[in-house]
Amino acid sequence: MQPFWESLPRPFIIAHRGASRYAPENTLAAFRLAVAQGADAVELDAKLSRDGRIVVMHDNTVDRTTNGSGAVREMDWEALQRLSAGGEEDDPETAIPLLEDVLQAVAADVLVNIELTNYAAPSDDLPYLVADLITRLNLQERVWISSFNPWVLRRFAKRMPDVPIGFLIDDRYPWLYPLLRRFVPHQLTEPHLSLVNESAVRRWHAQGKLVAVYTVNDADDMRRLFAWGVDAIFTDDPPLAQEVREEFLAHSRV
Repeated sequence: MQPFWESLPRPFIIAHRGASRYAPENTLAAFRLAVAQGADAVELDAKLSRDGRIVVMHDNTVDRTTNGSGAVREMDWEALQRLSAGGEEDDPETAIPLLEDVLQAVAADVLVNIELTNYAAPSDDLPYLVADLITRLNLQERVWISSFNPWVLRRFAKRMPDVPIGFLIDDRYPWLYPLLRRFVPHQLTEPHLSLVNESAVRRWHAQGKLVAVYTVNDADDMRRLFAWGVDAIFTDDPPLAQEVREEFLAHSRV
């Protein structure tokens, strides 16, 4: 069986938290819009509510992105689902969604990158609960898992070794990746834009990794990365990325 990315155009475009330049991030509205805009994949952030539901939210708190306040892991799903992320009140398209609802809504149309963001509670059961959900929905060939935390990735890989893994590289701690990369099974290296240059891309490719760079919203940055041969970019602006990719591929064919 070929890896899922073999079917994707190169470089492939990952909608960061959905089409988050055009719709509230990490909402069904943003993910559906990314599909409509032609993204090859969507990225989302998963963590646990107090009562153990897998919710899609980037921050440790709901303060920045919703009309509520408080830490996600200290709130039950009943309270979280009543919050709005910027649309009409009681609109499920702009509410905090469950991971299951997002996967059922878009995984048939695009690949899904799930970032395990249990950074405030790294020993919780999130890796196992996400693995169990992927199995129940039979989406092993439609998703890959990412995290900045190598121990969380190792825990997920033990439960579900056949699902691809991306090791995110934090620009604040770039030394962590070369120190621990051999101890974390992963197929994708996912560096911050500031850490990428042509020689780094060659090095990661020589190590047998795909290179997916985050978060790239400037056309000149996209052109430079595409010329260096990166395999994918995370972007808030899928239409811009597609425009730049078409320009790049057209020039490459000349």
